[in-house]
Amino acid sequence: MITLTAFKWVPPFAQGLVRDLRVRWALEEAGLRYEVKLLADGEKDGEDYRAWQPFGQVPAYEENGLKLFESGAIVLRIADRSENLLPGDPAARARAVEWMFAALNTIEPPIQDLAGIDLFAADQEWAKLRRPSAEAAVRKRLAELAAALGDGPFVDGARFTVGDLMMATVLRILRHTGLVAEQPTLAAWLSRCESRPAFQRALAGQMAAFADG
Repeated sequence: MITLTAFKWVPPFAQGLVRDLRVRWALEEAGLRYEVKLLADGEKDGEDYRAWQPFGQVPAYEENGLKLFESGAIVLRIADRSENLLPGDPAARARAVEWMFAALNTIEPPIQDLAGIDLFAADQEWAKLRRPSAEAAVRKRLAELAAALGDGPFVDGARFTVGDLMMATVLRILRHTGLVAEQPTLAAWLSRCESRPAFQRALAGQMAAFADG
C-alpha cells in the first residue's frame, strides 16, 4: 500500500496548491491505489515524522517500506511505474524528466519569490521595492516557456507526461495574479492540464481534506 502525507488544514490562500497535490495527481494518472495520512497541527514536528521528512514538510511517501520525501523525487518514483507519465522510448523519457527538472529548477524559483512577496510581505517596504523586479523575472520565464511550448498541446509534443504535470503545478502558484493569462499559449496549455480527470480527482481529494478539517 502507498501512504501519502498531507496537511489536515492550511490557510485558504494555500488550499489547492500544497505540494501533496503533485503526488496525488501522479498517483491518479498512474492508476495506483493510495491512502492519505493527514497531519494535524504539531504532528509535522514530531520525532517520528521528522525521521521520515526531516524538514517537517509535506508530502512524504511510503511504499512497501520505502520512505521518500520531496515532491519531485516522489513524483519521479511514481512516474517510473507508469507509461502514462513517462514514455517507453528512452529519448522521450529523458525529455519528460528534463521538463520536470525545468519546472522545479528554472520556473519555480522566481515564481515562489514573487508569491512569497505577495502572500507574506506585501505591506512591507522592502517587498514593495523588490516586487517589480520579481514580477519582471517571472514574466521573462513565462515568455520563454511559452516560446518553447509553441503550438504543441504539451511540453514535449502530442502527449501528456510528468513534465507537464510538474510544470502545471508550478504555474498554478501564480493563480493570485494574471501573469499566466498574459500568455494565451500558456493559459490554454494549463487549462488542458487542469481539465484532465486525474487532476480533478487529485484536487478534489486535497480540498475535501481541508473541508473536513
